[in-house]
Amino acid sequence: MTTVGQIEKRTQARVVALFRERLCYDYLGDKTDLNNHNLELTLLREWLTRQGVSDTLINRALHELNKVATDTSKSLYDRNKEVYGLLRYGVKVQPGAGENRVTVWLIDWKTPENNHFAIAEEVTVKGADLTNAAKANTKRPDVVIFINGIALGVLELKRSTVSVAEGIRQNLDNQKKEFIQPFFSTMQWVMAGNDTEGLRYATIETPEKYTLRWVEDTGPYADEPNLLDRHLLQVCRKARLLELIHDFVVFDAGTKKLCRQNQYFGVKAAQAFIQRREGGIIWHTQGSGKSLTMVWLAKWIRENREGGRVLIITDRTELDQQIETVFKGVNEQIYRTASGNDLIDTLNRPGESLLCSLVHKFGGKGNGEDDEGTKAFIDSLKKLPADFKAKGDIHVFVDECHRTQSGDLHKAMKALLPNALFVGFTGTPLLKADKQKSIEVFGRYIHTYKFDQAVREGVVLDLRYEARDIDQTLTNRDKIDQWFEAKTQGLNDLARAQLKQKWGTMQRVLSSQDRLSIIVADILLDMATRPRLMDGHGNAMLVAGSIYEACKFYELFAKSELKGKCAIVTSYAPSIADTKGEETGAGETDNLFKYGVYRQMLADWFNEPAERAISKVEQFEKEVKKKFIHEPGQMKLLIVVDKLLTGFDAPPATYLYIDKQMRDHGLFQAICRVNRLDGDDKEYGTIIDYKDLFKSLEGAVGDYTSGALDGYDKDDVAGLLENRLDKARETPGRSPRSDQGIVRAGGGTEGFGSLPALFLRHRVRQCRSTQGQRTEAAEAVPVCGGTAARLRQHRQRTGRSRIQAGRDRDDQGRGGSHQQGARRSAAGQWRLH
Repeated sequence: MTTVGQIEKRTQARVVALFRERLCYDYLGDKTDLNNHNLELTLLREWLTRQGVSDTLINRALHELNKVATDTSKSLYDRNKEVYGLLRYGVKVQPGAGENRVTVWLIDWKTPENNHFAIAEEVTVKGADLTNAAKANTKRPDVVIFINGIALGVLELKRSTVSVAEGIRQNLDNQKKEFIQPFFSTMQWVMAGNDTEGLRYATIETPEKYTLRWVEDTGPYADEPNLLDRHLLQVCRKARLLELIHDFVVFDAGTKKLCRQNQYFGVKAAQAFIQRREGGIIWHTQGSGKSLTMVWLAKWIRENREGGRVLIITDRTELDQQIETVFKGVNEQIYRTASGNDLIDTLNRPGESLLCSLVHKFGGKGNGEDDEGTKAFIDSLKKLPADFKAKGDIHVFVDECHRTQSGDLHKAMKALLPNALFVGFTGTPLLKADKQKSIEVFGRYIHTYKFDQAVREGVVLDLRYEARDIDQTLTNRDKIDQWFEAKTQGLNDLARAQLKQKWGTMQRVLSSQDRLSIIVADILLDMATRPRLMDGHGNAMLVAGSIYEACKFYELFAKSELKGKCAIVTSYAPSIADTKGEETGAGETDNLFKYGVYRQMLADWFNEPAERAISKVEQFEKEVKKKFIHEPGQMKLLIVVDKLLTGFDAPPATYLYIDKQMRDHGLFQAICRVNRLDGDDKEYGTIIDYKDLFKSLEGAVGDYTSGALDGYDKDDVAGLLENRLDKARETPGRSPRSDQGIVRAGGGTEGFGSLPALFLRHRVRQCRSTQGQRTEAAEAVPVCGGTAARLRQHRQRTGRSRIQAGRDRDDQGRGGSHQQGARRSAAGQWRLH
């Protein structure tokens, strides 16, 4: 045996001992020389016999389980889903002809210690019987977890110097048809681990990028020194593992999912609150799975609280639709009320245990505290049926609770449902002005999961921020050429030549002195030079200040290479009525312009007369959104105003361009459109700000809790927006500079001073390259847009001559400080965290 094999064997022996000695699992032995299956029917039969189940029922239950698990006519997903149903809800069998069906439970969910937990190692499984099948098709998982003889978990182990990703890929390979796919029909947890990275877990057919890691800093095993051992002790102890399988698995519209640790602990904390009849607020940051947290908590309430009913309240039609979609996607039947009267009638009778409704449906219309809908609802309380009393134990979930359920509206809700328990859900922090009122309304925080923690744990991606001063007027041809040089630095000669062919048009656009045209040109250059945009793997959203401006942007993009690959998605629905009374003879009005742009966009998309296409806005939006998600190379840019910036099903993007005044919740939710995981080549999301929302163009910004996010308490957004240069990733094989973005800022009036691309450098940071050499980034200082004298003055103040040394190195062969500044610009960045 090689040394490598011996190291992995020692790790495996330690893990096996951990299961046996500390978790008290039985040991089924080394099964190298056996042809094993995922159902050890002898063990399952013995366990069922000990539960007092008759032989007849055992035979019929085992027959049903084996038939479902081995049905290769179905996909792995469908087989696994059916097996899970038998495990969670029991096998319904008929003892004899004419007799009522009874349930045979394959697992005792209520008493974990009553089950038989066991592990086996080196479990040889025969590969698929394909033509010319070779011995290589046979696989041997390192460790398999059996509960009552049913294989429910598999673990691949790697030595500490080998990435756990190899174990993840090994598990994925094993699930292919040509290998041992049938073995995974019963699997619930699919794991891989090593001593340095710990445990990664997922379920069947989960792509590597969505594999999860457990984080639990408290509890009996939090101080365990070995990371892998700690994770195994935390998730594989008997009661915890059964709970994770029973309460935290979902089959979501064709994808099986397990919970993240924040979802688990959020639901567990909520359960404790509910059990003592206390409401509160769950704050889980955007992108961390808040909708499924609702699903799992609602399911627990309905199964464990006598008469438990759940009413989910939203304040926007699209959110109401999304809630209905996600619950139905996981086979949970939810009743969506049609009106306030329908809601009251439904609550007044037993029946539907899961409901959703819009806030403004209570009064008929409106969304706000002072709107007519709220007042109408409050008045309607006096007209309730005399016998009205909400039936059951009502639990009210309020989605996006930072926007709703305060003051008079909440009093009205409490009057309607005086005994209900209220739980607020939010993906953003509570505003300082609203925090006290929200806590008074709902109660204290039940559980929080902030953005910076989600980034650290790989649940969402890090964000990088660039402020671009686009308001400068570009009339000088030399300056335009210099900007082009700055934008295209790092491209090879062929790529630069191809862009240069288009540059004549771009020069005319930039020289037009029209601000929107300059932004369009800036984005088009990004499309040709930025990672993921240029190769078609990623795409972008542009937030316009109004529907009119969105149409202006679209008109400009439609004259470029993005024609047919960009679209407007707003709340505007064109109607011929928009044109009535608009003709003044003094030129095109705003309404006529919007109508004309939409009319042409829809006609082009559907390739049919505008008169027919004009009524297909809803279909158009669905199609472009689908293409944006699944074919980013064919739908590279969506132009929006408010729509698609919130909600769990808003499409992910890599770049978000902002040309709209935004702040607080709206800004927070918008920037999180680009923090979603999306392909192995997406390492972070990028925010490009043309409005300078944080006033970073005025100088180095050290505190992003001011400006556009000053409505939040500093502690609640700490780490969301900060200078992250000193935390640049030290990925092997990548220099610190290659992991840095660009920040644009205003500066002096000479040289580059009037260009959109002015750059900042940031505080000194040291990190090591793969050779262990130290590299440095300079203190915040304008290196473009200022005179040499200003640079010397700054250097004298800081005493850091390394800045000039860096300039001198970059100046060699570049021909001047302006080009030097553009060359060096890639080192400066602000990153959202």
